[in-house]
Amino acid sequence: MSAADRRSLIAFAVAGILFGGTFVAAKAGLAYFPPLLFVALRFDVAAVALLAFAAYTTDREHFLPSTRRDVVGILATGVFAIGITNALLFVGQEYTTSAVAAIVFSLNPILTPLFASLLLADERLSVRGVAGMALGFVGVALVVNPDPASLMTGGVGKAILFAGAATGAFGSVLIRWAGGGLSSTARTAWGLPFAALCCHLFSLWAGESPGAISWTPEAIVALGYVGLLAGAVAYIAYFGLLDAAGAIRANLVFYLVPVVAAVGGWALLGETISTLAVVGFLTIFVGFGVIGSESVDLPTVRHRLANRTPDRLDTGAEEPRGFEAD
Repeated sequence: MSAADRRSLIAFAVAGILFGGTFVAAKAGLAYFPPLLFVALRFDVAAVALLAFAAYTTDREHFLPSTRRDVVGILATGVFAIGITNALLFVGQEYTTSAVAAIVFSLNPILTPLFASLLLADERLSVRGVAGMALGFVGVALVVNPDPASLMTGGVGKAILFAGAATGAFGSVLIRWAGGGLSSTARTAWGLPFAALCCHLFSLWAGESPGAISWTPEAIVALGYVGLLAGAVAYIAYFGLLDAAGAIRANLVFYLVPVVAAVGGWALLGETISTLAVVGFLTIFVGFGVIGSESVDLPTVRHRLANRTPDRLDTGAEEPRGFEAD
């Protein structure tokens, strides 16, 4: 494994673990905050922390936006990938269960290739990638194990959640399309104030009031986690992964999130993990293995078989793992 692959794997794990912990912290924090205001304050905290960090660690050339592509990348990050996506997620959850929300929102990795096929010439799924995506989605369904009856109700909530999943997928692809000269950390730091503004506007529109906040030590800990760890740190990892691995692979992190959320709920909130959920965990990891394995990449297998001789194996170039090359 190359150093770049190791960095991507670490970023994937950090983003998945910290994003997964968001659901545990949010469940605790929503007892003290109105939901949209909680998200807005989360991004306020993350914006301050990440702007300070980026200003200190990034040279001026890669910190200050200077081109139209830089601006597009910032707006795609703040407005689409973070702001509207999270606002729709929290609003949609008001109309349905968290299990159904997890199912609908995990459509993000499936929707990403659709937008990538329109905007990006270098990202599309192979047969292996489709199989891995499908296994990951089945695994998520097993982990959250929603009541079948609930899947048939709450149409408004599911529509809002689907819009959030689509917005997140579109935002991640738009970031890749925009390019620009900013580092991923600087781009995210400039995008977070726009995310906070979006969520504050949604909060005002919903009639939420700061007077409804109960500032207890538990509330401060919850806000600190979602703002600093699941906000600033996780976004550094996720958007860095987006630049390094592409939108399709980076958004596979949203298949890992329900696993982390389930384990965190069991460890910290006393929630149970069913046998079916364990099967779901394994199915998700098998899906990751399929995407990363060469053995089921049918175009590559056919190429190898066509060039195989009795005493020599084909050593020609291979397709990228899980994706077809242009």
